[in-house]
Amino acid sequence: MTGAEGHDDQVVELPTLIDRLVHNASSRPDQVALIDARSSVTYRELWRRAQGAARVLSSAGVGAGDRVLHIGRDETTVYELLYGVALLGAVLVPVNWRLSEPEVDYIIDHSQAKLLVSAEARPGVSGAAITMTCDDFSARVAGAGSADWTAFPATADTPVVQMYTSGTTGFPKGVVLAHRSFFAVRDLLDRSGLDWIDWRDGDRSLIALGSFHIGGMWWAAQGLNAGITNIILPAFTPDAALSAIRRQRVSTTCMAPAMILMLLAEPGVVPADFASLRKVVYGGAPIGAELLERALATMGCDFGQIYGLTETGNTAVCLPPAAHRRPGAPLAAAGYPYPGIELQVRDSRGNVVSGGESGEVFVRTPARMVEYFRNPEATAQTLVDGWVRTGDAGYLDDDGLLYLHDRVKDLIIVAGENVYPAEVEKVINTHPAVSDSAVVGVPDQGVGESVHAVVVATEGADLTARDLMRFLATRLAGFKLPATVEFTSEIPRNPAGKTLRRVVRERYWVGRDRNIN
Repeated sequence: MTGAEGHDDQVVELPTLIDRLVHNASSRPDQVALIDARSSVTYRELWRRAQGAARVLSSAGVGAGDRVLHIGRDETTVYELLYGVALLGAVLVPVNWRLSEPEVDYIIDHSQAKLLVSAEARPGVSGAAITMTCDDFSARVAGAGSADWTAFPATADTPVVQMYTSGTTGFPKGVVLAHRSFFAVRDLLDRSGLDWIDWRDGDRSLIALGSFHIGGMWWAAQGLNAGITNIILPAFTPDAALSAIRRQRVSTTCMAPAMILMLLAEPGVVPADFASLRKVVYGGAPIGAELLERALATMGCDFGQIYGLTETGNTAVCLPPAAHRRPGAPLAAAGYPYPGIELQVRDSRGNVVSGGESGEVFVRTPARMVEYFRNPEATAQTLVDGWVRTGDAGYLDDDGLLYLHDRVKDLIIVAGENVYPAEVEKVINTHPAVSDSAVVGVPDQGVGESVHAVVVATEGADLTARDLMRFLATRLAGFKLPATVEFTSEIPRNPAGKTLRRVVRERYWVGRDRNIN
């Protein structure tokens, strides 16, 4: 399938996710759209459920601009909500179900949630006018009738999803994404006739990343826009993913490198297990050359690497399959910008540099975020004259390939999940026996990077790593918890008192070509 939603070479311009669902419900009504652990839904049924979801949401008081939160493992309900809020001009906020209760409470409060739909009942939740369980919501949708619903007059620029990312200041930021974020890249590829990332008639796509992650929501939207069958994993485990690939004859999927590593480590895995696969897209963290070689040999399919941020609407750069196959493949590169997307590398004074000179990477893409919700200062720092400031350091070679080698921001990427040190330090420092701390990312063979905490205990305190971890376990999501804790007498700081995380970090990265893993 090469058109945006068509069966031929004609690109069909459809400006919203609802337009694309309506098109598929009309042109392929009996095609299975979604398969989850309990049921399957055709495109005709998904469109009916979307209208039912809009009725249920509207009866709960949800209107244009309101935020609707979903907390739970992935299932068809997430996409009923997505299309339901889109019909109303509201915004879906998918929340990582692994977050601790204080972390979830912050998002509920900050997003000014009108409604919370949760896998489990959450009595006494502040900040949300109404709460209901996912099962209750789905039951109400099923009984909502099938009369046509008049859609909110959305455009490609209308907000539809809000993703919360870890925060540089200790508080997560709500990245507001418009409809265009979920199809701009594909439309650019279609117009250029490129198959770097593609969806074909007959494809069966595995949604292995969570919908609360931009990679998961974006990947699911691509398959639904394309009108193919999408298989939802409630949560990624290597045995569940391998079973789905075998049973459902999965042809394409998107994963973080750590997930690929876990798949290949499954006992008894053989190339025949991946016979149906034609393409795997990977991203969220750099991949090691050894892992990629193993994946190419065992999985026997094409690989495409993507790079981007939640703020860029997911992918902005791709190392296409052809680049993986050619002799001397540039596997250390992040890739090329898609046609219609621009890259710049700027020095510390904001000047554009060239000729392989390093600096901070800036991206201009039609998929970029609208704003950080209720945070104009952070928005202005990240969106600069239409460019997205990535916080990643790298350079462009003479062929236009982007190479990344460090981070300007103190981001840690754990198996594709973003963790900001300030967020973890803020919680560590609330322990009564802690006087100071610094958190950095260190190399980890299994998940790319792991969280390492350097802690100064208060004078006379008898604090152990186990004590601290027990304290943090109820206050931070599991992927944010330090894997290791080190006690010290002093945290290095500059004259202004700012933590010198790079000084703390550098001894763990000695002898490596790049300071990201």
